[in-house]
This record gives sequence, structure tokens and C-alpha cells, in this order.
Amino acid sequence: MSSAVAGSPIKPTSARTSDLTPAAWLEAGQSLLRRGGLRALKLRPLAEELRVSTGSFYHHFRDFDDYQGQLARYFAEDQVSDLIAALERATPDPIARIRLLGQTVRRRGASRLAVAMRAWAESDPRARTAVERHDTLMLDFLSRCLTAAGFTREEAEIRAYGLITLGLSKVHAPHLDMASLFDSLLDIMVARPDQR
Repeated sequence: MSSAVAGSPIKPTSARTSDLTPAAWLEAGQSLLRRGGLRALKLRPLAEELRVSTGSFYHHFRDFDDYQGQLARYFAEDQVSDLIAALERATPDPIARIRLLGQTVRRRGASRLAVAMRAWAESDPRARTAVERHDTLMLDFLSRCLTAAGFTREEAEIRAYGLITLGLSKVHAPHLDMASLFDSLLDIMVARPDQR
């Protein structure tokens, strides 16, 4: 029986510790945030998530405050920019880009992360700045897609806002097919009045 199954701690290997990058720690932090919010974001659970000792954390971060600042920036910058660039490369169709964004958000559990980040933003200016930057980038991307689909800038911005809030909603509706709900609502959001 392995030591993990028996309940004893897993001993990290030096290769595992040296393989970790700051991004691996940041991804692990996002995983904890998705599952348990800010109260789950602590050093020991973070190290356990990566199966390493807590000491290896300090190879990449001065302290936990430094880590949290980098985690907030990670949510707001590279991840969003890389995702938008990938969506733009994936298809020239602006509505297909939005559908692909919705699929990606669902697959990654990104809405749970965004909700956790918004809760964190209530008490930490770094998280608030990160959420504001994230929203600015996403609203701009969605507005550009909708403008390319034929909406005026004002119509596009309103619909973009609606799409983001749709992605953050946690309404209990067991009678609805959640797998197809986003696509159905997207159809409504991107339909021009003369197309209905």
C-alpha cells in the first residue's frame, strides 16, 4: 500500500521541488481559491496541493504576502491576455469566439475562481485591482466580438456586461440543463431584434 493511501505524508523528491515554477504555485493557489475561497489559501494546503514541503515555497516568494500579490496579478494579466490571444487565433467568427470562451470557462472552473477573487477583493486592494483589470480586459474582448458581429458599441458593451454576469451567476435551477444553458442564453444575447 502506498504511503498516500495509508495516510502518511508524501515525502517530496528534490526533483519535484526543483521542477516547480512560480506559475505552478500560482495555479495551485487558484485551485484552492476555486474550491474553498480565500480561507483555503494557506501555505500548508498549498504545499500539500503540490506535494512538496512548505520550505520550497520560499524558493519563489519572499513571504505569503508577496505570494498573494503575485496571485492577484496572475489572475488579471497573463492568464487573461493569453486566453484572449488563443481565442482570437482559434476562429475568425466573433460569436464562435464567445462560445469557445464559455466552454473554456466551464471546463476550467473559471467562474468559481472569479467569484472567489471578487470575495477576496472586498478586503484586499490588490485583489480589487486584479478583478477590475480582469473585467476591463474581458469586457473589451466581448465588446469587440459583439461589435464585429454587428452591434453598436453601446449595444455590445451592455451585452458584454450581461455575458460576464451570466458567467458569475450561481442560481439554483435544477430543472434547467446547465450544460446547454450558456449557449441558449448566448443565442438570446447575440440575436439582433430584427433576427428574432
